[in-house]
Amino acid sequence: MDGGLYQPAELAASGAGGSGGGAAMGRGLLAAAVLPGNSSATMDISISGALDQQLTIMWVLLCSFQVFFMQSGFAMLEAGTVRIKNLSNIMLKNVIDACVSTVAWWALGYAFAIGAAYLIYTCAISAFVYPVVAHWVWSESGWLSARRRPTWNCGVKPVVYEPLIANTMGTMDFAGSGVVHMVGGGAALVGAALLGPRLGRFSQDGHAVQFSNASAAHMALGVFILWLGWYGFNAGSTQCFYGCMQVAATIAVNTTLATGAGGLTCLFLSVFFGAPGDIGPLLNGILAGAVSITASCAMVHSYAAVVIGAVGAAVYLGASKLLLRLRIDDPVDAAPVHFFCGAWGVLAVGFFATETFTNAAYGYAADWGVFYGGSGRQLGMQLLGMLCIAAWTCSLSFILFWCLRKAGWLRVDKESEQQGLDIAQVPSRKCMP
Repeated sequence: MDGGLYQPAELAASGAGGSGGGAAMGRGLLAAAVLPGNSSATMDISISGALDQQLTIMWVLLCSFQVFFMQSGFAMLEAGTVRIKNLSNIMLKNVIDACVSTVAWWALGYAFAIGAAYLIYTCAISAFVYPVVAHWVWSESGWLSARRRPTWNCGVKPVVYEPLIANTMGTMDFAGSGVVHMVGGGAALVGAALLGPRLGRFSQDGHAVQFSNASAAHMALGVFILWLGWYGFNAGSTQCFYGCMQVAATIAVNTTLATGAGGLTCLFLSVFFGAPGDIGPLLNGILAGAVSITASCAMVHSYAAVVIGAVGAAVYLGASKLLLRLRIDDPVDAAPVHFFCGAWGVLAVGFFATETFTNAAYGYAADWGVFYGGSGRQLGMQLLGMLCIAAWTCSLSFILFWCLRKAGWLRVDKESEQQGLDIAQVPSRKCMP
């Protein structure tokens, strides 16, 4: 467990392979704990440090497996959203994405984000852009980190180093609204802007033309898989078992309420603005609520989680409309859901975090949300962290996508786009009915 170093669930999901033996040891110790060692009627119920470590490893692995399964949720959501002529292609890309990301993160990302290794080589988002942000915010030595200390254990007051803004916690992003979702959404935003809209997406007068989705059933299934995976994503970021389950329970409740509030808000707003019966905004509203609560899931009251999720849904709808006005074609609304709602999620900590929950989640509380008596400096730190994540991600993504466009590799030719990538790029494959 790297000396007790805090490691969010997203990091563990990619690095869990290195802890595979720990699960077997954990099962062995659990079995040993319940087997009678002698004929004495007295059982030692104290939890040893070794057993605590194995329970923690087991907890992290279980949550990591749940987070990994979220990849299938994204695959189903995207497969249902795109047109059917591109269905096989989008599934192929999702499988390749999982393979490339895990290898790239193992080769470089984990060591840079958590350890002190120099860069060995770079491999786009998974190996460079994301690990740098993870290091800033989540590492003990990150300049934006709320965990600038040698070690961390739940409920134990740590040795705290002074953050960038005095008397604040550093940028608090408990499970990754900024580190994970803003990075992915920012790359999607820049990529969509440089790629340009799909053929026929906008009419001559600039109005958006609605394309048919491949399958609403796949979209709904994907969102439900993601919703389930989010519990492992958020609750698993406690990264400990003994003494952390109350925090994990708070996270689970807040995640549930924020996602539900996000979906309902999008449903009501869609009906209000004259688009009833469209499942797309409802499903993306659920994801918007989940993204929005990810940063503050351990630090807010349940009613605040409802507000954060509802506001996140409104942010998603507004951002989606804004991109259409700018003629930026984002087929799955990745940027509105992940980048814009992720930014809101980071800022929401500065409004809604409480002293009690912050202390329970981080082991200390230097400052908290302005709605609960905070000084406002923490809100400033959240704003600074959000802007730094956005600037780093968008600038690096722009360089990457600009180079791809200059090389002629960013966009397929017009004929292939009209024909459909399933036929143009993989002729042996047939579109699924």
